[in-house]
Amino acid sequence: MNNSNHKIMPVMMAPRPRPDDRFQLQSWHGYVLAAICVAAGVPAAFAATDPGQAGMFETLLRWMPLLLKGFIFNIVISISAMAVGTLVGAALGLGQISLNPFVQKIAWIVTQFFRNAPWLVLLFFAMFLLPFEVKVFGLTIPLPDWLKAILGLSLPVMANVSEIVRGAIQSLPSGQWEAAESLAFSRTQVLWRIILPQCVKRMLPPWMNLYSILTMATVLASIVGVSEVMTLTGQALAAEGGRSDLLIPFYSFVLLLFFAYCYPIARWTVRLEKKFSVIT
Repeated sequence: MNNSNHKIMPVMMAPRPRPDDRFQLQSWHGYVLAAICVAAGVPAAFAATDPGQAGMFETLLRWMPLLLKGFIFNIVISISAMAVGTLVGAALGLGQISLNPFVQKIAWIVTQFFRNAPWLVLLFFAMFLLPFEVKVFGLTIPLPDWLKAILGLSLPVMANVSEIVRGAIQSLPSGQWEAAESLAFSRTQVLWRIILPQCVKRMLPPWMNLYSILTMATVLASIVGVSEVMTLTGQALAAEGGRSDLLIPFYSFVLLLFFAYCYPIARWTVRLEKKFSVIT
C-alpha cells in the first residue's frame, strides 16, 4: 500500500502560556513593596538626624499612641460615612429602577451629580454650608466638625452605592422578573424576596472596594481641621520643632497604618470576586 498520498496531520500542541499567565501577583507581593518603599527612605532620615537630638525611632515611639488614636478616628469616620452612604445610596439605587419616571429621573440626577463631584469639594460643602448647631423643639444640637466630615464623605459614597445597586439589579437576567411575575408576585415582593438576595454577592466586592477607597480618603478631613491621624501627625511634627528627619518615619508610619488596614480588604475583595464570579 502506497502511503505517499497520505498527508501527515500536525500534532496539536498545548498552547503556550500568555505573558500575563506566567506571573500573577500574590498577596505577599504587596507587603514586600510596602517594606521596600519604607526602607528606601530610612537612609535619608538617618542622614538628616542631628546627633544632639533624640533618635527618630525613639521620637516616633513616643508619639505612636497618639497617632494610633487618630487612625482609629479615621476608621470610625470611614465606617460611619459608609453606613450613612450605603443606606441612602441603596434607596437612591432603587429609585433609579423605579417605574415612576419622575422618581427615576430625580434619582439619576442626584446620583450622577454626587458621583462626578470631587470628594474634597463635597467635604468643604458640608463643612461650611452646614450650621454649627441646629435647634429641634427648643433643643440645641451641636454639629461638630467630625460629624460634618462624615456627612460630607457620605455624599460620594451614596452616589457610588446607588450605581452599585442599580447595576447589580439590572445585571440579573430578565427571566427572573418574568418567572416571578408569572407566579403572581407583586413588584415589591419580587424585588425584596427574589432580586435583591441574588444581588448581594454581586454588590459585595465593589462595595468593599468602595469602603477601602473611602478609608484612604478620610485623610481629606485633615484639611478642614478634623483631628484625625494626618492632623495629629502635623501637630506632633510641629511640637518637635519641625525636624526634617522626622518627616519620613512619621509619614511612613501613617502610610503603613492605612496599608495594613486597606490591603487585606483589597485581597479579600479579589477572593470574593473569584468566589462570586457570575457567567452571563
